[in-house]
Amino acid sequence: MKELMLGNKALARGLYEGGCSVVSSYPGTPSTEVTEEISLFRDIYSEWAPNEKVAMEVAFGAALAGKRSMCAMKHVGMNVAADPMYTASYTGVNAGMVIVVADDAGMHSSQNEQDSRHHAIASKLPMLEPSDSAEALAFAKAAYEISEEFDTPVIIKMCTRVAHSQSVVEKGERTEKERVPYEKNPQKYLMTPANAIRRHPVVEERTRKLTELGNAGTYRGVELNRIEKGAGKLGIICDSTCYQYVKEVFGDQADVLKIGLVNPLPDSLILDFAGSVENLWVVEELDPVIEDHCRKLGLEVHGKDVLPLEWEYSQNLLREKMAPFLKDAGLSGTDGLEVPPAEKLEDAIPVRPPVMCAGCPHRGLFYTLSRQKVRVMGDIGCYTLGGAAPLFAMDNNLCMGASVSMLHGFNKVGGADSEQCTVAVIGDSTFIHSGMTSLADIAYNQSNSTVIILDNSITGMTGHQQNPATGLDIHGDPCGKIDLESLVRAMGIERVRVVDPYNLAECDAAVREELAAQAPSVIISRRPCALLKTVDRKPVVHKKPLVNDPEKCVGCKSCMKIGCPAISMKDKKAVIDRTQCIGCGICQQMCRFDALVTAEELQRRKEG
Repeated sequence: MKELMLGNKALARGLYEGGCSVVSSYPGTPSTEVTEEISLFRDIYSEWAPNEKVAMEVAFGAALAGKRSMCAMKHVGMNVAADPMYTASYTGVNAGMVIVVADDAGMHSSQNEQDSRHHAIASKLPMLEPSDSAEALAFAKAAYEISEEFDTPVIIKMCTRVAHSQSVVEKGERTEKERVPYEKNPQKYLMTPANAIRRHPVVEERTRKLTELGNAGTYRGVELNRIEKGAGKLGIICDSTCYQYVKEVFGDQADVLKIGLVNPLPDSLILDFAGSVENLWVVEELDPVIEDHCRKLGLEVHGKDVLPLEWEYSQNLLREKMAPFLKDAGLSGTDGLEVPPAEKLEDAIPVRPPVMCAGCPHRGLFYTLSRQKVRVMGDIGCYTLGGAAPLFAMDNNLCMGASVSMLHGFNKVGGADSEQCTVAVIGDSTFIHSGMTSLADIAYNQSNSTVIILDNSITGMTGHQQNPATGLDIHGDPCGKIDLESLVRAMGIERVRVVDPYNLAECDAAVREELAAQAPSVIISRRPCALLKTVDRKPVVHKKPLVNDPEKCVGCKSCMKIGCPAISMKDKKAVIDRTQCIGCGICQQMCRFDALVTAEELQRRKEG
């Protein structure tokens, strides 16, 4: 049966059909939907792990026990999971193991444009890279076969455009393999130096065999690498979504070598292809991985000398950058490569920078930090938006969990001057992910550091996934729950307090007192995400949207200082969008003129 599917959904379907039995992942855009879709198949065990390293180790353990497994993450998550992954390359697997990584060229939701192909090269693991949903499904099934035949974990690399674009796939039936018996084999799985030395040649021989697989191009009926003949003059080697751009721009004007097995890259296949064309190009996003491989083979090739190293590519970018070079080379059949004129709108569209949602529980705490002019070591999550206008309440962010460690190092250098005006902020999910060990460093080495855990009872930015502090599993069923207060105290932090971020006076007092204390301390700012449908928000004052009393409002714009998207100014008066306002009461606490009230209170004022 055929169906239009997102790339991530198709990949999940392929893993299901391929007999996957165990899935462990940490959410990260653009990879999250793979695991969310798999969780709908209840005959597969699936879970959200505390972080990517744990997810990788769970998947490896399941494969070791004899069942096909998978873990998924975004590109920066692979940095966290790299430690077990590199050694799993040496040990090999018992049953098939697939590692899904999703890169984010263009940084739509990431702090860098990392190219995960480098991880595949460095770890010496095979990497498959689909260019559409149909290939995502097919490659997922093939990955398990390759994993077991070549005794290796297999990486499937997605990217934002393939993960979040739709194309037609044909669904098949699930084929579940019998469990492979586990047999004790320390020489293979116990990676002491003596055993690891013997495993390295096995890895190199495996790479040579996989290279030959790439040269053959087809594996059990699945085309991994293929040549599509065109006019025979212009030859383009490409992968992933770049294949789609190349085909749309050049059609049959160019011969195309489409690479699906991006590590190890083929050699004789590329040499044969290069020998059949007059002008050779490589079109690939981010780093020149394929291009550098071609140069090592002694080929003259165009690529990053013309195309950029940054951002996503597009059809028009290829037209703009490649057309002048191709015409100068005198290649025939390059007509129609001009960039079409862009259509201009009559009205300018106002800029809409990202902001925290109306009623976001982090807003009151960040307003407090901004008002007190506190230096803030930031972390990764939706609360990173606290660094945007008008709050500007964040100085930096580096990676998951780094805020707490950075605070410790900063205070060890800055001493009392920095201890009294610097905090770290970290979300509840991020704290579980990698903030706990950083807090252990503060407790162990005793810096007078104040850490604020922003507990919104969910993993927010990636779309409301559960985590070990919510008490619910991936299916929403009750499960073990970490008590943050007890955990923090058990780690050696004696000063622990919980505040309601909707209560500005409480937040103000807590931040001032903990910064003044001569001891490590933790403030837990606790309010469920305003977008959660399963919680009672219980605002400080009321549960109803506010309105502005025009008789009381003087247009001072104090309420605008919190950057709530539900508040705007019109005719020098504050206006509240009742469809967005949830009645958190923060703006009301800031208004010195008692102008922000409920509709019922405004009506009483008019009547009386």
